Amino acid sequence: MKSFLKSDIAIFLFKVFCIYLVWYIVYELWVLPNGYIDVPLSKNIASVSAGILTFLGEEVFLYGRVVGITGAPGVEIVDGCNGIAAIGLFLGFIFAYPGAWMPRVYFSIFGIAIIYLVNVARIVSLCFIQEYWPQGFEFTHDYSTTAIFYIVIFILWMVWANFGDTVNSGKKRSPVTSAPA
Repeated sequence: MKSFLKSDIAIFLFKVFCIYLVWYIVYELWVLPNGYIDVPLSKNIASVSAGILTFLGEEVFLYGRVVGITGAPGVEIVDGCNGIAAIGLFLGFIFAYPGAWMPRVYFSIFGIAIIYLVNVARIVSLCFIQEYWPQGFEFTHDYSTTAIFYIVIFILWMVWANFGDTVNSGKKRSPVTSAPA
């Protein structure tokens, strides 16, 4: 057990936990209460989702954070569903894992964009499910789309862990011999 606590994996997990804890505290105490990020982000996701639904030929309504296909109740993008918590988890994985800083920053921006796009796709799919398969909405919302979110975060982290800073250096690194974060 003592050797595990000093292992690279334990150190990595401890860093992830600490980064996510700091992110969570900052988010819960300062960012969430003032709404400076959540409200505009949720409205943006609703607006982009409405645009995609319209492009796909649906008659759509949009009221602030609520988007839907006309005739359905609509999907409200509340603070917990706008992807900020997922972004915090993703950044925890990326910043806890060893690598050079500039590739890490670039990959973080790339990953945040991917998480945003997955969330938009999630909202669009929930709108379709709500309209065309309403009995499947609760299950899809609670389990399927959430699982997809975390699978995407895991895949992004695996890409970083395997190829993170090899783009600039041209060499593959081993997690055991990586430079400290």
